[in-house]
Amino acid sequence: MEIAQTIFPILVILALGIVTAILSRIARVSPIVGYLLLGVVLSAVQPELLSAGGTVHLLAELGVVFLLFDIGLHFSTAHVRREAGNIFGFGPLQVGASTALISGCAWALGLSPVGAFIVGATLALSSTAIVAGVIADRRQQNCPVALTATAILIFQDVAAIFLLILTMGPGQGAVALTMLTALLKTVVAIAVALLSARFVVRPLFAILSRHGGEEVFTATALLIALAAGWSAAMAGLSMTLGAFLGGMMVAESPFKASVRSEIGPFRALLVSFFFLSVGASLDRDVIADAWPVIVAMAIGIVVLKSAANIFASLSFRWSVPGSVQLGVLMAGGSEFAFIVFATPGARATLGDELVAQLIAAVALTLAATPMLASIGRHIAGRLRTRETLRMQREMVPQGETNPVIIVGMGDVGRTIADALEEFDIGYDAIERDGVQLRDAIADGYRASFGDASDARLWRAVDLAGRKFSVMTAASIDAARDWMPSSLALFPDLHRVWVARTDDEAEQLNELGIEAVVSPDESRGIEAAEALLAAIGIAPDQISAWADRQRARIASPLAA
Repeated sequence: MEIAQTIFPILVILALGIVTAILSRIARVSPIVGYLLLGVVLSAVQPELLSAGGTVHLLAELGVVFLLFDIGLHFSTAHVRREAGNIFGFGPLQVGASTALISGCAWALGLSPVGAFIVGATLALSSTAIVAGVIADRRQQNCPVALTATAILIFQDVAAIFLLILTMGPGQGAVALTMLTALLKTVVAIAVALLSARFVVRPLFAILSRHGGEEVFTATALLIALAAGWSAAMAGLSMTLGAFLGGMMVAESPFKASVRSEIGPFRALLVSFFFLSVGASLDRDVIADAWPVIVAMAIGIVVLKSAANIFASLSFRWSVPGSVQLGVLMAGGSEFAFIVFATPGARATLGDELVAQLIAAVALTLAATPMLASIGRHIAGRLRTRETLRMQREMVPQGETNPVIIVGMGDVGRTIADALEEFDIGYDAIERDGVQLRDAIADGYRASFGDASDARLWRAVDLAGRKFSVMTAASIDAARDWMPSSLALFPDLHRVWVARTDDEAEQLNELGIEAVVSPDESRGIEAAEALLAAIGIAPDQISAWADRQRARIASPLAA
């Protein structure tokens, strides 16, 4: 009976969580927002469900551990080398600019220097969970804005760990000594993690892959996450840092994709408990009494972070449209703010009332992040469209014609454009769908309006000066109608068509067109590989690029 009474609150919360997730998807908002609201409602209507036996609190704490473990899975040394410029250059600049601007405003409003810094540094962080979710939902994993945002998020996640160490310090007078000691411990912990990855974790998973069952593999992944967190806590560091290093250990092995698939359901479930507990911790009385202040705080966070982020982007010589899109995408708060502001150090420095207001304001910015991303993308699209119209009155390329023309800028066209940009190969693209054209321009692709079936367009885009053309939406009827004319006018043009099935490919091949079968889920990677091979890129380079693309599609933070 006692066990049944302990389990019952979890059953109720799980059921409500499922309903909340479904309703959030229907309403097109992040489930995180739904869990926050569910926590608020439960704390007002049935608070005993959340406090029964401390189970929900324990699950929420484990949610943070598994969130950091999952982040660590994307932080291999190979990824660091590839994105070093953005992670260690752009990331610190963005965090530093946001921290300075927000801290300065907080200090001007009366906070102590230490309190202002804690507020500024915490609010400078952005939500990894929500931003990565927005990127994945919109299939932007491989556009420049998304790749840079991912690198910045990785730096922010590491910076947040040190911020947690700072706020958990014994007091302002001992902060410097505490940080130095923690830094030394962290360096030692990272060294131990890298050595363990090479000499313990990799051989262990190699053995499991040959002799262990699926349940043993899952249990081992859970063991590494929890053991790493526990070890760090015993060494005087935070469990979150340990969990992050545990993820790094696995990221150095060839088994990280399998571990990610095993750990994913646990992470998602436990993180939902974390956000639910955060919603339950919101002070309803403070929200009711100070909601104008909370709304003003949320607006201030978004405005100040957008300004700082845009400044950082322009300093890295980004275009104005790209800077606006990236700046607004990263303008919301972070889930780490709930953890940092809940620490004893932060509460002692800021006061309970201000902490309650800040947590509510951050929750509001989290709810607004998907909308902010849409606004930033729309503004960037408008700016890029105006720039294109001003600089290019017609579609004839200026100077030397780019060798590749892409027809269609859906998922497949974007993948092919990403491949060409990766190897510094020039391209132009045409798209007749207004929505896809607007989104492609907003995300930084070289696209213009046009209908490939219109023969007048062929000369306008200087098809005679191109070496390759890629048709991303195979239409057998269209190919039969106008391909004979195109073949006669431009016999030297190497044509690649993307087919969805083997039957489509066979019919296109009969018409003298090179067809590449690329299923919807691969988003044109096979076609991009065929084009790169035709251009003359080395096979090993093509294979490495394709592997990275597939990893990014699988996870927005993937290496």
